[in-house]
Amino acid sequence: MEFYLGADVGWLAHAGYPLMVSHGRLRRAVNLPRAIAPWVCDSRGFTELQQHGRWTFTAREYVTALRRYQAEVGQLVWASPMDWMCEPAVIHGGTFHGVTFAGTGLNVVEHQRRTVDNLLELRALLDQPGDPHIVPALQGWEPADYLRCWEMYDAAGIDLLAEPVVGLGSTCRREATAEVQELVEAFSARGVRLHAYGAKTRGLLMYGQLLASADSFAWSFGGRRRVGRCQHGVVKWEANCPTRAGEWRDAVLANIATAHRRPYQGSMVDMFGVAA
Repeated sequence: MEFYLGADVGWLAHAGYPLMVSHGRLRRAVNLPRAIAPWVCDSRGFTELQQHGRWTFTAREYVTALRRYQAEVGQLVWASPMDWMCEPAVIHGGTFHGVTFAGTGLNVVEHQRRTVDNLLELRALLDQPGDPHIVPALQGWEPADYLRCWEMYDAAGIDLLAEPVVGLGSTCRREATAEVQELVEAFSARGVRLHAYGAKTRGLLMYGQLLASADSFAWSFGGRRRVGRCQHGVVKWEANCPTRAGEWRDAVLANIATAHRRPYQGSMVDMFGVAA
């Protein structure tokens, strides 16, 4: 499993491990650093849709930005699409930290349709040799939703089994649940190479060996409470420290390796009722 740590733009120049960096931060940078390790670009979808109920930039603008990142930063492995998450907080909105968001007001099926349509649009725009690669994202909320999203991609001519990686969306706030574990098992059994967005340690310990890759910003939460000595000196705040993040990454990967030394024992029949 490739493990990308969520990080700020400046880390690209000096963190020697794979990173995930948000388009929301990259697009504000006047001078972009040159990457010294592979990285992937997050499209900022959850924030866009929760805060605005829509995408505030176009597919063409996103493509232009991705080409810039590839040319100036380098080592861009892939980028997330402008997909439509299906969490209730995105669809229905709500109040978070005292701020009220309206949400999109749409439904899961429409979010899925727009997710598939966006992948087709982005790939049509990225038509030059060597252009950045956009990964598909499976979106849904209930198990049947994800199967429907698979079928939507198939109807659109996108073979998810042929994709180097496919994002599993709308799971990062419930990733350490049996339902998400069963989703991972079901799609992995079919041969889909999954990427887990916003993974946490508990989820990775449950099914990390079935994933092609995952990303996580969880390291920063512990860093906010850490007081003591880091490799670069005594600190009181480690929420934006590459050294602290690297230590956390090494520890997580070691724990996953220990947890998965035995062969994975999944269900003989997946959640869609098909023999694994």
